[in-house]
Amino acid sequence: MSFNTFGRVFRFTTWGESHGPALGAVVDGCPPGIALTEADIQPWLDRRRPGQSRFTTQRQEPDQVRILSGVFEGRTTGTPISLMIENVDQRSKDYSAIAQAYRPGHADYAYDAKYGIRDYRGGGRSSARETAARVAAGAVARAAIPQVRVRAWVEAIGGDAIDDAAFDDAQIDANPFFCPDAGAAARWEAAMDSARKAGSSLGAVIACEATGVPAGWGAPLYAKLDSELAAACMSINAVKGVEIGDGFAAAALSGEQNADPMRPGADGVPEFLANHAGGIAGGIATGQPIRVRVAFKPTSSILTPVPSITRDGTATEVMTKGRHDPCVGIRGVPVVEAMVALVLADQALLHRAQCVGHD
Repeated sequence: MSFNTFGRVFRFTTWGESHGPALGAVVDGCPPGIALTEADIQPWLDRRRPGQSRFTTQRQEPDQVRILSGVFEGRTTGTPISLMIENVDQRSKDYSAIAQAYRPGHADYAYDAKYGIRDYRGGGRSSARETAARVAAGAVARAAIPQVRVRAWVEAIGGDAIDDAAFDDAQIDANPFFCPDAGAAARWEAAMDSARKAGSSLGAVIACEATGVPAGWGAPLYAKLDSELAAACMSINAVKGVEIGDGFAAAALSGEQNADPMRPGADGVPEFLANHAGGIAGGIATGQPIRVRVAFKPTSSILTPVPSITRDGTATEVMTKGRHDPCVGIRGVPVVEAMVALVLADQALLHRAQCVGHD
């Protein structure tokens, strides 16, 4: 597989499989002198860690990160930062039944068609287990841009959305759904229990906002900030759609409705009266909050039998056993945050390289 690296200046490469001995990331291009220890990375991994509620997979992984290189006396050296997370709770035998059958909705058939071989134990590289490495790399990116705050939450599960009027930031970390609306979290609890007991799954929408991003980050045309964010979020397992700002809803607006009017502000910085564009214009940050929405499909690993074929083309039915998230979007929150942070760290260095002295 030839595409395991993302980024231009601030780059990261992930490695490892779901049921291998370990997985991890190598972060390259990180500036030297940034304070970084394993304790700075671990809290972000803990937010993504499985087995923390009945609404996520019961696989028990501590996700303890080790820094193997690129840090000396608690500071980055400017050399590649190697991060490793051991797998300790694999149950490969759970997947023996699908060794010769393709799971509908998974990458099984596509991988086999491309490579002629596939790791059926949890999907190998196609497993969402790989995203632990992204979250670890994202923690390094956050350390590189401390002026930026990246915050994500679940906005909808199974088509049931939060009430924006009830948004409470403190609620995001107070329930197992990363939900800012206590009422919606209560409804989702019942919906998730129902889906789990039925052997099914639900999709989700995650919203993410980055504040503190200065005007100017990004570039026109082929390195647009919004296209980089879209590519980063679309690379996450189970993601099927990404919106920036109003996204598809903007297509239903008139020009005057969709405009982000400006007025003179303090110190020559304009005051924006709206943010339909999601903080990006012409591929470049405007200084407003960056807003991204990400749609996750329902988890494909379900106990409900689904028609499929075996590797030799024989008709069969597949029922995926094992331990799986009934809604993969829930633990997608820290993953979306990580990918947004990684893009912004990369864009910060790109901006500094081209526009030094013009900030």
